[in-house]
Formats: sequence, structure tokens, C-alpha cells
Amino acid sequence: MSPLTIAAVKEQSGEIPIHAAIHAQLQSRNARMTKAGKPYLELVFADSTGNFTLKIWSDSPNYDAAEKLADDTIVRLEGEWTQNQYGVNPNHLTWHSLDDHATADFLAGDPSIREKQQRDFADIQRLCESIVDPRLHGLCNHFLIQLGERFRRTAAAKKNHHARRGGLVEHVAQMMRSADALCPLYPELNRDLILAGILFHDCGKLWENSYPENGFSQIHSIHGEMLGHIPLGIELVNKLWNELLSTAENESWQALKPSTEMTRLHLLHLIGSHHGQYEFGSPVLPRTPEAFALHYIDNLDAKMEMLRDAYANSNEIAPGIFDRVFPLPTNLVRPLANHTPAPSEPATEATTEIDSPSTDN
Repeated sequence: MSPLTIAAVKEQSGEIPIHAAIHAQLQSRNARMTKAGKPYLELVFADSTGNFTLKIWSDSPNYDAAEKLADDTIVRLEGEWTQNQYGVNPNHLTWHSLDDHATADFLAGDPSIREKQQRDFADIQRLCESIVDPRLHGLCNHFLIQLGERFRRTAAAKKNHHARRGGLVEHVAQMMRSADALCPLYPELNRDLILAGILFHDCGKLWENSYPENGFSQIHSIHGEMLGHIPLGIELVNKLWNELLSTAENESWQALKPSTEMTRLHLLHLIGSHHGQYEFGSPVLPRTPEAFALHYIDNLDAKMEMLRDAYANSNEIAPGIFDRVFPLPTNLVRPLANHTPAPSEPATEATTEIDSPSTDN
């Protein structure tokens, strides 16, 4: 039986079981206890398309094996998979380690995800290259050269949206494309600044949600745990900025308008304010057009990704109504399909000629 990806099992499973195998890597394991005092293990498995949580109860025949499973182990999980509001769940579960060939195949990742992320990274490079301000252009280029590989294997989140290796590239690319489309509609936006701000808004996640070169288990970083991605992002941009300032070719920055210091400050503000509210972790609230726009573009792309996942993975609890998926606040309703004209239906005229009223003098 050929293995399915985690995303495919989520999409295909429901109340009716499907028999399938998944190749996945152990991302984390925690010992838990029910309110009744029954112990169980909570295992998180991941592949290139996402992750899922598996509960192993103490009376399960797999409990002892799960306790002994080494961190980052790659296994073949086979069973009868169902899905409810709590996630996917296998019955008659068995697992075993992969051979070298299957392991290498797994670590290469899903081809379609890999191809999409390559296209997204190319879009990021293209849009960064279009930045006119030499300071912001140089900073983006410096970041992509120094940290591009780490950037390409970082997730946008630990869960909820783009929570996979390379997910940050997907998230940033879509945000940059959105900003590029919006800037002509809102001329008060500084295009150079918002494009650079989007590239750097989550750059601290390179130490909060990063992955190893070979593997799909997120790395736990002491810096990410103790500081979080917003302070880390501000620190990184200051470090890269000062490195560029120290080079001879950038001495001319001091003569540019707006001032180099004000440009740096506005960029740091985008990083600090992008969560939009104090209770969501922003140390400062948005205070410029670019800061407001970045916050809403960020939120929109995250929500659209959550919606895609929810429609693909949640159960249809009534015709056209889908079970709620956290963190979305409600049950979803099937979206309205685009109108498809019938073959005999005349096309609507793009413009309608209206007779002007007569004006007899």
C-alpha cells in the first residue's frame, strides 16, 4: 500500500473509516493524565504537508512501544482512519520503522509542496529585487543571502496556519503578492517599505519555528522560547542593518531622504506592530498606513489558509455545514460556487447603453 500524506488522510477521512498508511516523523511526545486519572501519551507526528496529534491510551497494546519511540523517529503508521472535531484517529493501529530508501523518499518531501515553495521563493526574490530604496533593497538581499536556506525551512506557525517546513515562505510570498496588488489602489502606501516589512515581519520565527535540513520535526530554540519572534525579528533587522552600515559602499546612505534612521525605525515598527493588538503579542499598536495594511494582510492570509484546511479536513455535520475547526470561531458553510452560464444563456453585455433624456429648449 502506497503511503498517503498527512494532508491527504485529513482530507479523505471522516466518519467512515479509510484504510491507509502514513509515513511520518515523531515531532513531540508528552505524558498526560485524564481527569479520571488515566494516563495517556500525546504524540505529534509530522510530514512535509502538516502534522496531527495521536493519543495512545495506557491500556492500548501500542502504549509501551510509544513510550520507547525515540525522538524524531520516522515510522509507517497504518490503520483505519476516521476524523471528528478533535482530529484524525486510527483504529487497529500498527507501526514500524522505515528502511533507508523509504526514509530518503520521506525526507525529500511531497513533490507538489516542494514545487510550490520553490515558486513562492522565486516570487519573494523577484519582489525584493523590485524594491527601489537602496537601503531596503540591500537589507532584503543581505537577509536572503545570509539566511535564505534557514528561511526556506521555517514554518509560519507551530499550528493553525502554514505549520509545516517551508510554510513561512508560502505565507510571506502570498502576503507580498497581496501588497503588490494593493499598493496601486492605495497610493499612500510606501511600496518599498511594506514589501520589506512583510519579508521581515516574522523573521524571528527562524529561531522559533525552524526545522532541520533533513526532517519535519520543529526545532526547540531557547531564544525562541525566552524572547519570541517579535523581539528576535527586531534584533535581527538591527544586526543586518548595522552590518550594511559598516560597509564602505553604504556610506552614501546618510545623504538619502527620508533619513536612514527614520527608514530603519519605520521598518522596525512594522515588525513590532504586526499582530495588531497588545493582547495578541504586539508591543506597540500600528501607527502608520503600512503597519495597518501589513497587519490586515497578515491576518487575511492566515485566515484564508485556516479556511482551506478546515474545508478540506472537517466533517460535514449537515448538508453544506461543516464542523467548527479551532481557532475559527464558528461552523463553516459551504462557499457559493462561481456562476457558470448555461450553454444557451446569452452573455451579459459589459456596458449598457442608456438613452439620454431629451432636453427641448
